Amino acid sequence: MKYAIIIPDGAADEPQDELNGRTPIEAAHTPAMDALASAGVVARACHTPASLPAGSEVGNMSLLGYDPLANFTGRAPIEAAAQGIELAPEDWAIRCNLVTVEDQTMRDFTADHISTEEATELLTAAQEELGGEGLEFVPGVSYRNLLLWRGSQREAPFTMDLRATPPHDLTDQSVLDDFPRGPGCKVLNDLMTATIKLFADHPVNKKRIAEGKLPATNVWLWGIGRAPKLQPFAEAYGPRGAMITAVDLLRGMASLVGWPCIEVPGATGYTDTDYAAKGRYAIEALNSTQNPVDLICVHVEAPDEASHEGDCAAKVKAIEEIDRHVVAPLAESLQSGGDWRMMISPDHPTFLSTKTHTHGHVPVILAGTGIEADEFTSYGDTNAANSNLAFSEGWQAMKWFIGKESKGRQERQGEL
Repeated sequence: MKYAIIIPDGAADEPQDELNGRTPIEAAHTPAMDALASAGVVARACHTPASLPAGSEVGNMSLLGYDPLANFTGRAPIEAAAQGIELAPEDWAIRCNLVTVEDQTMRDFTADHISTEEATELLTAAQEELGGEGLEFVPGVSYRNLLLWRGSQREAPFTMDLRATPPHDLTDQSVLDDFPRGPGCKVLNDLMTATIKLFADHPVNKKRIAEGKLPATNVWLWGIGRAPKLQPFAEAYGPRGAMITAVDLLRGMASLVGWPCIEVPGATGYTDTDYAAKGRYAIEALNSTQNPVDLICVHVEAPDEASHEGDCAAKVKAIEEIDRHVVAPLAESLQSGGDWRMMISPDHPTFLSTKTHTHGHVPVILAGTGIEADEFTSYGDTNAANSNLAFSEGWQAMKWFIGKESKGRQERQGEL
């Protein structure tokens, strides 16, 4: 059996007035997804328990079959795993975004999509002025970076509330109102404040301003946690998997479950990503004889990025590009071989109206060998909401998909 999982990050949404009351998934032209929905089942799953953040760090852990209530320890440790950073039991990892804050308002949570080279220069300056003695600023990709607090070298004052609002949930909002906006820890807030002065006259920002770009005004610290321990996917579920993604969070998740990451040229983690290349590399991975895998997971960040920007047209286009260049060729390749199954599922809803992640169910397609068709002939949020197959604990959907829980059609008569 060959398996494919497609994650259109943040694609789930509300009905939109500009789409005549349809959601972006429903408005998008998605013949490949609709064909799979018609041949298989449309379900819904909640990957973000109400007690945890409604973000990709929780949603993707659940989507890959791991109970986040039992396993989630924070976002930053997952991204540390992506860079091969080992965390001792007493160490903490902290997400360190570069952002643009103007008049105490989150103007841009990406610092105008700052380049990796520019971000590295700024974090090098932060390390020289503010780091040391167990405090490490670690450059990542673009605005997505890390701060490591080595507990064996420097006692961590993290005994208080560590909640912190992700910067992408603060777009166009005040960074001061309604605790907790920043981390509930004075030493981390002091570090954030210190970078404001440090970055203000930095050559990187002077050059960006001269070029008409937004400056990176400071770091934003959030996603604090210690290293999680996840059972390897092959031990838990059987198939040998691999991940295709352009973001460190999913690279880290793959590393933690024992999957290699397949790097795809042109994959950007944004709406300009090379969708077709992701599709080609996914097919090659499943057909490889040198490094064979049973399961390929393709994560596409583009719908989520469009949502954060409140760009409805871009979100619809991203979903259409995923259908055309990832789902269609991959489904055709799978169907030309032996037994196969495909799952398509966002990790969480990201509402265009709020530009933020939110809790709630997402629409899921489950199709392939041994899966009997239900009454739905298209993919969409509304059909999923009316489906009898619902996973209130989203991580349980993986068991159904892999076939570890195959109870027949009666299973679809109620929530699992």
